[in-house]
Amino acid sequence: MRNRLHYQADQIEWLLATHKAPARVTGGRVTPRTIQFHLLPAPTTKISRVENLAEEIALTLKVSFARIVRENGALHIEIPRTDARPVHFLQLCAQAERDANLMRALRVAGTTLVGMGADGVPVLLRLGVPDVPHVLIAGTTGSGKSQAARTLLASLVCYQPAREIQLLIIDPKASDFRAFETAPHLLCRIAQQADEARERLEWLTEEMERRQNAGVMRPRIVLLIDELADLLMQGGGALEELLARLVQRGRSAGICVIGCTQKPTAGVLGTLVKGNFPVRLVGKVTSAHEALVAAGVAKSGAEHLAGRGDFLLIANGENVRVQIAHLPLSDDDALGMKFFR
Repeated sequence: MRNRLHYQADQIEWLLATHKAPARVTGGRVTPRTIQFHLLPAPTTKISRVENLAEEIALTLKVSFARIVRENGALHIEIPRTDARPVHFLQLCAQAERDANLMRALRVAGTTLVGMGADGVPVLLRLGVPDVPHVLIAGTTGSGKSQAARTLLASLVCYQPAREIQLLIIDPKASDFRAFETAPHLLCRIAQQADEARERLEWLTEEMERRQNAGVMRPRIVLLIDELADLLMQGGGALEELLARLVQRGRSAGICVIGCTQKPTAGVLGTLVKGNFPVRLVGKVTSAHEALVAAGVAKSGAEHLAGRGDFLLIANGENVRVQIAHLPLSDDDALGMKFFR
């Protein structure tokens, strides 16, 4: 493995020098899904020239893609591993439980375990705070968007009591969230049809107004909507209006919306998403245009992600690559044990 990494680093330096964009590989990181090379461009090298050579780098290294990333003032090249491995949710939980600081954070209402960052450290996200009022999860089929939503909810249920966090789930596919049917955190049975979804949103809107009038935010309510774009098309303007009220005013009442979609297009999502979902978890999408709409920032590179849980966590205009912790449906029994421990 080490020899191969050195060879790839030499290839990168050779290619950049050949295209008159000299740079030196100063180190790197190996994650379960990607290899990241740290790059130090020469003083005369324009960063835009390096970015324009992503396809040439991928061809030279014989990989499906190469992604050029700027992070904390440094430049990196990311490529996929040929021997990619998943990050298992229960194993990541075990890793987090060995760290007292992580456990204290996970006990705070709304804090979720997302996956593993490029540095091998668990990535946490705190829902419902001013910077993270709501979350959009986007990605094409096979990207792992429903898995990402399952992981967020599973983390909440495993580490926070029902008196602090309650769940309301709308799942048109009626398949990916069965494990939560027995969780004490679930407010009511999972909605599958558009008319059921409208009833849930009507109730939640009334609850939001009641809480605002009473000045209360607890317990926090997390609304998860899978296949958001499809639901909006089926439910029409009335449903979209209810959802718009929730994302615009819900945070002050302790309500957080997590929306999943495989159709991150402006025509489908309209103005609902823009400005109301400042935090995005973006998996592989089919084009640069979809990447722009899904991420909300230019040149995110989401169209070059590897799929199967390879995501970008985008907040405050910055993006962090994260491998979503994988929780297969076959692990529902094991997850159930954590629900009630």
